[in-house]
Parts: sequence; structure tokens; C-alpha cells
Amino acid sequence: MTLPRDFVAFLTFIMVIMMMMVCHCKADWPPPPRNLKVVWLDNFTVNVSWLEPDGLSGRDVWYKYDDEKTSSVDCKKWRNFTEMLLTEETNSDRWTYFVWTAGLGPLACNSRNHSTIMNITIEAKKPRAEVKDIRCFTSLNERNCSWTPGSQSFNLSYRICGAPDNKRLETCDQPYSSATRNGCVLKADAGVDICVHVDFGNKSSSFKAKHEIHSPKMSIREVGDHLNLSWTPPEIGIGCSWVYKVCYKRCKQPEVCRNQTIQQGETHQMQIIYDRSCRYEFKSKVSAGADCLTVSSDFSDVVHYGTNEPPDETLTVVAIVIPIILSVCMILSCYCFRRHSSIICPIIPDPSAIFKEMMMNGNKELKTTTGSLYTPVPEPIEPCKITLVTENRENS
Repeated sequence: MTLPRDFVAFLTFIMVIMMMMVCHCKADWPPPPRNLKVVWLDNFTVNVSWLEPDGLSGRDVWYKYDDEKTSSVDCKKWRNFTEMLLTEETNSDRWTYFVWTAGLGPLACNSRNHSTIMNITIEAKKPRAEVKDIRCFTSLNERNCSWTPGSQSFNLSYRICGAPDNKRLETCDQPYSSATRNGCVLKADAGVDICVHVDFGNKSSSFKAKHEIHSPKMSIREVGDHLNLSWTPPEIGIGCSWVYKVCYKRCKQPEVCRNQTIQQGETHQMQIIYDRSCRYEFKSKVSAGADCLTVSSDFSDVVHYGTNEPPDETLTVVAIVIPIILSVCMILSCYCFRRHSSIICPIIPDPSAIFKEMMMNGNKELKTTTGSLYTPVPEPIEPCKITLVTENRENS
């Protein structure tokens, strides 16, 4: 079957238009940057740079870049950027960055037509060392940082985090080591961020020393029916507000937690209702308010107050024992009553029946009674023999 000429011509026209559009779109795609390279400025900072794309030398070219872990994209006209890379923030000793040409002029940052995306992988100077549980406690002029495992020889250097202009490194002059933890006391003000690099010989680790403080010691004072909880405010962050979190248990009740924000100039205390029959268990933590540096503490050790008094069991004994005694007495009474019911409650005959019986059987009872009278048995009588005695007194 032969297609009509008009239809063939229409298809040819459409194909030509599509090829022109594709060629035009490809022509709008800028060439990619060239020769990406990386230079470590110090133990924390790298600089990534590249050359201008082919054919765009001297033009107002803008570039985009980002890394493999973030979704934010920067657009700039400079052919380099500087990044701070810390092994303990990414748990890695290598990082990959992507760079591409956005186009000509700042409006190209919003264009979808961009060059092929180039990438470069940055490796740390040494493989990452395995350090865990990094703790850095802040005081006015010092930062005490430690980590696990312990008993490892190390060299520590640090500086203020920021632009490469602040790249002068200080070395640790107060190191310490134990069976479980290694650490160093760093000389640094409380309000600055410190970047730390630890060299273990064949491996290394880098991290930002976070701000952390020890939980303030809590004092407890009984005032009437309340307990006043008070703390000495932290020595850093003068002029800051502090948020205290207190959790406590009493008797066998579940744990209760309360938060209280204490503003500058206020007394650092909290008041709770006190039950004298209960033993209280307190623990507390503190964190800086929004108007201060980001710093907080862990919960303190548990503080005990009061004793658990045994409850008054008199009413309980009365409520249990007395009913038992009454029940036993009732059971014994019923048993005795049933056993001796004929004595306690004899059967009383009907008086009319007694009278009738007496009338009907009165004579019979009388005769019966007469015939049965007692007759004594005659006693035997012995004969009395009298012997006469002759009087011979006169003859004599």
C-alpha cells in the first residue's frame, strides 16, 4: 500500500523540525569545566578548582557544584571553592564533589540547560582512625576533649574552625591517657568552635569539638510543704538564660519531669510539693537558651532525699481482723445453738391439749396411781419369853 504524497511530506517536515530543535537544544548546552583538581590547605580544609570550558574563555561563565551527601547546590562564577572536611562528621575518609557549567550570566543558575556533570573524589591524607564517644567539656578558657579507645599514642593539633586564614594550628601540650580514654586539654575560649585533628601514625581522625558542660550540682532544701531545688549557674554563658530539666520519682509512682527556663538575674531554683512519707530520687540537666551558644549537659547522678515511711496499718488491721473475729463468733454461736436447741428453746405444749388430756384421762390416772401405792413389808416379830424369878429374900 502506497502512502499519499501529502502525508509523506508532512512526516518529513515534522522530522526536520524535531532534528532542528534537538540540534538547537544541544547547541545551547554549555561545555563542562576542565581539569578538576584538589589541594589540601591543612588537615581540615581542601580547595577544589578547575579550568574554563572549551570555547568560553573570557566569558561570564557560572558554575554549580554540590557533594554526594547534601541536596544543596551552590551557583557561583568563581572557578574554585573551599570546603572543611572532617572524618567524624561523615564517618568517611573520602568525599565526592560534582561540578558542572550552568551557562552564561547569573540567570543561567535557573536554567535547565547545563553541561555534563563532572565529579572528583577527595581522599584524606591518611585513612580514618576509629575513634568513638568523643566528649568535649567546655570551661571559660579550656576545652577538655577525650575519646575511646584509650592507650594509643597520638599527636593532636587544633585551630579555630573557619576560613583558611585561621589555619594556624596549635599543638596539644596537656595530653593524657588511660586504659579506656585518651584526651587533651585545649586552650580555647568558650564561645568559639574548635577543629581537632588527631594523628595516630598510620591513621588519623578530625572532628569539631562540640560544646558540652558538666551537670551543675543540685542542692535540696525543705521549706514547709515544698522542696526547693537550686543550682550554681554554669561559669560559661554569662548573661544567658538556662533551661533546667528535672526528673524525679517518689514512692512507687512513675517518673515526673519538669522544665524551667531561668532568665538572666533570676535565682537558679525550682520548687516542688513534698510528701514526707516518700523518698525522692532526683536527676537534672541544663542547656543554654536560644539567646546563647549551643551547649548542654547530660543528666547528673541521682540525688536522694527523704525516706519511705511504712504506712499506718491500724485501719487495715481493724478492717481485716475484726470481721474475721465476728465471723468466727457467729459460726460458734450457730453451732452451740443448734447443738443445745432443746435446752435453749424447749417445745412448749399447747395448753388446750393439756387440759383436754387431763379431763379425759383424769380417773384412769387416779386409779392407776392408787393401785400402785407403796405397801410396806411386815417385819418379823420375835416372841418375847418372860421368865418369873422367885423371891427368896424373906425366907432368908
